[in-house]
Amino acid sequence: GDSCCNPQSMGYIKKIVENKIPGIYVLSLKIGNTLIQDMENSFFMNVNDQVREVCSQLAKDPHLKGGYNAIGFSQGGQFLRAVAQRCPSPPMFNLISVGGQHQGVYGFPRCPGESSHICDWIRKTLDLGAYTQAVQEHLVQAEYWHDPLKEEDYRKNSIFLADINQERGINETYKKNLMALKKFVMVKFLNDTMVDPPISEWFGFYKSGQAKETVPLKETSLYTEDRLGLREMDKAGKLVFLGVNGDHLHFSEEWFYTTILPFLQ
Repeated sequence: GDSCCNPQSMGYIKKIVENKIPGIYVLSLKIGNTLIQDMENSFFMNVNDQVREVCSQLAKDPHLKGGYNAIGFSQGGQFLRAVAQRCPSPPMFNLISVGGQHQGVYGFPRCPGESSHICDWIRKTLDLGAYTQAVQEHLVQAEYWHDPLKEEDYRKNSIFLADINQERGINETYKKNLMALKKFVMVKFLNDTMVDPPISEWFGFYKSGQAKETVPLKETSLYTEDRLGLREMDKAGKLVFLGVNGDHLHFSEEWFYTTILPFLQ
């Protein structure tokens, strides 16, 4: 529901990073030819196609050929993780996920543009058939919809999240590429009312078979079986879990300067 260059959001972040780190090059990714397309694609463009497009943009940008740091906000967090896993060239050094939903969501209590009819339509569509082929291929939020009551459907039919989370087998290349990160920083909003469950921002999720009790990353099979390399990264000090008071994507400039900017320098 956002665009690359909105002066109130991503454009603002780009500006404050450039102001605080003189000489830095910042690319704010645009998916589509116009800002309207960029916003619409955040709802309706197949995430795998978005990831391919971003990989192409990064590979063609001469400023990034030596490597780069990446910051993803909300769903951009898990999308950029897919970039790290699928496209190791140019190399991503640090991945900073600000409110990203790495185990997906099971609920859509609010969405960007709450007054929009799009939000109501998305909720109904997800309830009716999140794992049907048509919905998976044409609704972004369905591609990281994780139903703990229908784990088998999720594993079999999720065209994006189940793949990057190694739910259908181990892709050793994904594992190797993610483990090449210097730091994987995950920011969780401690009063989040948009992400359900909020612990997904730290790679936790609902215990399988119900939607009340959650388990942290270290108690998930993803971690205990080390299917993605997260356990090894954790032991090496590469995983950073940060909590910030506030609702989804609500943080102060001061917090951003003192907590996030050091990972970009």
